[in-house]
Amino acid sequence: MTLNIKEILTVTFTLFAVIDILGSIPLLISFKIKMGGIQELRATLVSGALMILFFFAGPQFLSILGVDIHSFAVGGSIVIFLLGLEMVLGLEFFKSEGDVKSGTIVPIAFPLIAGSGTLTTIMSLKANFDKYNILVGILINLLIVYMVLKSLSYLERLLGKGGLIAIRKFFGVILLAIAVKIFGSNIVAFGK
Repeated sequence: MTLNIKEILTVTFTLFAVIDILGSIPLLISFKIKMGGIQELRATLVSGALMILFFFAGPQFLSILGVDIHSFAVGGSIVIFLLGLEMVLGLEFFKSEGDVKSGTIVPIAFPLIAGSGTLTTIMSLKANFDKYNILVGILINLLIVYMVLKSLSYLERLLGKGGLIAIRKFFGVILLAIAVKIFGSNIVAFGK
C-alpha cells in the first residue's frame, strides 16, 4: 500500500468536480424544503456504499459484458466531458427524474451524489491511479458531501446565487481537462 499525495489530490478533485456537491446546493436546498429535511449521514453512507461497491465489483461486471477497463475509461471520459460541458454551458444533457417524495436515498444519495457520472469516473480512475489512492479520494469526498449537507443553509447565505454559478462553471472547466487526459491516456489501448 503506497499512498501518493499527488494522486490522492487528483482523484479527490476529479470526484469533487463530478459529484458537484457545491453546484447541487440549490437543488439540495429545494429538496430539504420539500421533504422537510435531509438525513445527511444516511445520504452520505448510502452514496459511499454505492461508490465502494462499484469500485470493487465494477471490473467483474465489465468482464461479464466483455468490456475491458480501457474501453470503459474511454467511454467514461466522454461522459465526464459531457458533464463538464453541461456545467460550463448551463445545458442539461442528462435528465433527472426529480421525484422528491422518495426521500434521502433517491434522488439525493442516488443519482445526485453517486450517480452514473460518479460511478463511471471511479471506473475510469482505476485505469490510471492506485486503488488505495482512489479509496482515500472517495472517503475525502464523502466527508465533504457530509459537511455540505450539514451546512446547506449557511452555504446558501455565504455564496449567493452568483457565487454558486461561478463555482459550477469553474469545476466544469477542470472536468473537461480531466476528461481529455483520461481519454488521451486510454485511447491507445482502445480496441486492442
